[in-house]
Amino acid sequence: MSKLSHVDEQNRPTMVDVSAKQATDRSAHARAVVHLPVSIAGHITGDEIETKKGPVFATAIIAGVMAAKKTADLIPMCHPLPLHHLEVRLERVA
Repeated sequence: MSKLSHVDEQNRPTMVDVSAKQATDRSAHARAVVHLPVSIAGHITGDEIETKKGPVFATAIIAGVMAAKKTADLIPMCHPLPLHHLEVRLERVA
C-alpha cells in the first residue's frame, strides 16, 4: 500500500473522496520576484506603470486573484477549496 494518499496500489495517481472530511483552516503563501530592466523601471510613476494596454501592477494583482480562485483547475487533483481571504501585495525593492 502506498504511503501517498492520491496514489493507488499500482502506484498510479487517483482521486480521493474528501466529502466526509471536516473543514479546516489553511493558509498558503507564494512569492515571486520580478527584476525589471532599468529602462522599464524608469517608467514607474508612483506605484504603477501605465501602458497602452493599461496599468501593469493593477493587472498583476487581478491575475494573482484569478490564479488563486482557479487553484483547483491549475493543480492536478486539487479539490476545490473555498477562499475566505486573499491578499496580493506588490512591493518595490530598490
